[in-house]
Amino acid sequence: MPLTAKDQALPSPTQAAPPQAPPSNKPVLVLGLGNDILSDDAAGLNVAREIKRRISASDAIEVRETSEMGLALLDFIAGFQDLVLVDAVQTGQAPPGFLHELDGAALKILPLVSPHFVGIGEMVELGRQLGLQMPRRVKIFAIEVQDPYTIGIRMTPPLRRAIRPVAARILAAARQLAALDKN
Repeated sequence: MPLTAKDQALPSPTQAAPPQAPPSNKPVLVLGLGNDILSDDAAGLNVAREIKRRISASDAIEVRETSEMGLALLDFIAGFQDLVLVDAVQTGQAPPGFLHELDGAALKILPLVSPHFVGIGEMVELGRQLGLQMPRRVKIFAIEVQDPYTIGIRMTPPLRRAIRPVAARILAAARQLAALDKN
């Protein structure tokens, strides 16, 4: 019997459901992005790990890390009131270790070209249109890096020195968001 379009849309019994992050009762998510095997591209991941070491059980902050991007991030951010993204960037306009701070509300939502290349603004808006609880506030911290392309598990010296002060600044911002949620 031939398959209909409806039949083809159903997952087969052997297909596993996509992995989803466990639910959290914390209102603020700090999400470190990056790739552990591309030198300085791991900056977001390393900052997330440093923040995990610094938070206490009383902090209303969940810290997660991933190498996923685009629509796959919906599984991580849905359900949180606030989102703090941490990632590497190389603009060449600032020294390595410089922390760029962006307000997610100021991000322009671009016409969707491909679901494989979705920016933060588009992803949050798509989540809202799908009926998911999406963060109300988004802060983006982009760490200026020196070498995000070399295969290796060790970041460059300027980035290694920047991890602790950058983590302290981002944790302070996440705690400010958590305080806003209490009011």
